[in-house]
Amino acid sequence: MAKKSKEIKFTQEELDSLQGLSQGYDNIRNSMGALEISRIQLEQRLENLSDEKLRLETEYSNLVSTEQTLVGELNEKYGPGNLDPATGVFTPTK
Repeated sequence: MAKKSKEIKFTQEELDSLQGLSQGYDNIRNSMGALEISRIQLEQRLENLSDEKLRLETEYSNLVSTEQTLVGELNEKYGPGNLDPATGVFTPTK
């Protein structure tokens, strides 16, 4: 005949210690999850900033090209000189 195993009951202090460990692991898992979500959000923000930077660089290049074209056309039409943008007065140079 097999022996019956004797049931052992943990003390409240032991149960509290085990529960504290379990809670500690739960807290760490939750914190790690929140940290990972923050990392993902930061990566998305960095990607958005990178996209915006690329858009602005393209816009800047287009403005430089437009300026060069306009200056070339004005130089061809009026010759070299200086323009006062505040008054709109162009003074040719010799």
